Amino acid sequence: MPATFFLIFFLFMVASQSTWFPNYPHYPHLFSAQERFRNRGDRLSKPLIGESGRIYACSEDMLLAFENNGSIAWFLPLGFECNVSKAPVHGGRGKIYLIAENRVLRINIMKIGTSEPAVQVLFDPGPGQRGDEIVGIAVSTLCSSVIINVKNRGLFSYLMRGQLLWSVGPVIDQYGYRQGCWKNVSDCYFASAPVIDQCEASVYISNTEGELYSLSIRSPEFKWIQDLSSFDKLYTITPGNNGILYVTVPVKSLILALDVSSGNVLWQTSIGQLSSAESSPVVDSYGWVTIGSLDGFLYSFSPTGTLKKFPKAAVLDSVIQFSIFLDCSGYAVYFCQTEMEEKVIHMNDQFAHVSAMKPKSSIFTLIVPSTGKIYWSESNHGPFLSSLSQSDLQNFVVDEGMLLAFVTASKIGNQLSCRSKALKLASSCSQGTRKRQSVYTGNRSSIFLFLLLESIILVVLAVVVRFCCVFWRKKKLQDQDLGRFLEKRRSLQLKKKAFDRTITELEHKATEEAVATEETKEELGKLVRERQGIERKLSTTYSLGRDERVSNPKSVLPLYTGRPSYSFQRAKKGSVTIFYTLSNTSSEGSSGEREYVSDSEVEEEHVVKGKGKAAIEDESSSNDEQLGRKYQRSPLKPASSSKGYTESLFVEQESGEENFQDEGKGVKTVPSSSRSIWLKRRTFSSLN
Repeated sequence: MPATFFLIFFLFMVASQSTWFPNYPHYPHLFSAQERFRNRGDRLSKPLIGESGRIYACSEDMLLAFENNGSIAWFLPLGFECNVSKAPVHGGRGKIYLIAENRVLRINIMKIGTSEPAVQVLFDPGPGQRGDEIVGIAVSTLCSSVIINVKNRGLFSYLMRGQLLWSVGPVIDQYGYRQGCWKNVSDCYFASAPVIDQCEASVYISNTEGELYSLSIRSPEFKWIQDLSSFDKLYTITPGNNGILYVTVPVKSLILALDVSSGNVLWQTSIGQLSSAESSPVVDSYGWVTIGSLDGFLYSFSPTGTLKKFPKAAVLDSVIQFSIFLDCSGYAVYFCQTEMEEKVIHMNDQFAHVSAMKPKSSIFTLIVPSTGKIYWSESNHGPFLSSLSQSDLQNFVVDEGMLLAFVTASKIGNQLSCRSKALKLASSCSQGTRKRQSVYTGNRSSIFLFLLLESIILVVLAVVVRFCCVFWRKKKLQDQDLGRFLEKRRSLQLKKKAFDRTITELEHKATEEAVATEETKEELGKLVRERQGIERKLSTTYSLGRDERVSNPKSVLPLYTGRPSYSFQRAKKGSVTIFYTLSNTSSEGSSGEREYVSDSEVEEEHVVKGKGKAAIEDESSSNDEQLGRKYQRSPLKPASSSKGYTESLFVEQESGEENFQDEGKGVKTVPSSSRSIWLKRRTFSSLN
């Protein structure tokens, strides 16, 4: 039974521990904490609130963990004196990072009380360089990175296990241009503590010239640099984790909202006077940014810049001089309003100075800035704050800011459900994602016209690309100049037109004359051959289409050059060939006469070769058949006898209907896709 009871008790104690910062058992040296710090009046550093409700702070060379009731849970010797002006930084998985004697220490709470060292030095500038001040540190648990700013040396990025990732100074040569410190290079360095936007994985930091940098957390490349020196060279930076970066200018009492992607100022507004140059606001999960002022008001702005002030009627002599804290739900904030016995405001041309003396009382309040609802409020004389004065805190020098941290950690008066840090971060990041993914849904007709115009442009581009692909794929253009190619093509086209005109004139001349002279026929044949050569070049070598291998062209030259005969091709679809052959038939016809037979003058005999609708000759194979056709010449007769000549007219049509005119019967129409027609006419003459 005792063993079973002890096991149950042990499991209960383990289950009651926090995920991030467990309640470790008190070790022998921890029992002397009250005696060790009794009546010493040591000063505590700025606090860190853990998710378990514990508060972590430094004092001299000790790291202390307080319960939310003010008692010391444990303390850990560091071996180095910590910087009380810098708060410890939460590193996830039971780790804390802090600055001590210009070193960055990593404290692993899980190793307290074990044989392994709980304190390790993550960054040490080394001998001779320890005089360089560490301005600030930032930790990204998502990227497992620690960002360190060392004065006059630059920005360093380390993995949590201690490996250096990259380092960068305020001046960098990027893309061939100098970036950063445009006004003063010699005395320019990073002057602010780095801050990290967890949603954007970006690091923000400012230099001594008032320039704000945005860097990627994974590489030392600058995303953008914004010169804010027109406002002031000294300001604080607060990431909104919602697509907005907030810059507070304490001297001029201004808050600027910047776009994280470009650094452009979205909006700016004035607030009351601030208590210190390190004053900075907090951003809740609704995206509202809130900050307190020495005029006694709490200023809260929506992501678009809408202002709300609390309380509506402030006490005349009250001030808000300490930083406010976000509650565990992420929707509400705790702030402290202090009433002073006397407050004097001094005004000059540009600034206002506030002097306050002898605080009378303080009021601690929990409020939701987006709605203005107050959940809890208590003065410093209330039961909870009175109990803190009786705890271990009485051995240290504390102010209202430290008391406000204990009020926040105790969750007193908070009726809102607490959420983990991951859930709060996801809620904030979603606001920036929705904003970037918004789509304009304006006038439908405008959208339709835009899409129509875009479609037309795409079609035109597709046609141009298709033409270019076909055009430039031609082998003949690979070794030629495009200008010479087009000039040669144009000259060939002009030559072809000149040949067409000349051939047409000769054809008319041949039809008008009774008998064509040998010179006319030879000239006609020569011109036809030259025109065919030009056509072959235009269809192959100098064509704008695909390269094609052209078969032997259809011959329209005379098949026989001895006795009068010639052929030509019509301007339309058909081709006409005229043959003169010897015949034994005698006639009384006049000597030397001949009649030109055209398809509109056929009167006597016509024979159609082919069967109905079936095509005898195909266009692709008609060349060989025409070249293979022979005409026969009758045996020569004595000179005294009369000889007749048969004039044959061959008409070829590619498609459509063929019309034949027969004397006395009108016009006959024969439908066919491809036909060959022989028309014969006998002409008689007597030859001496």
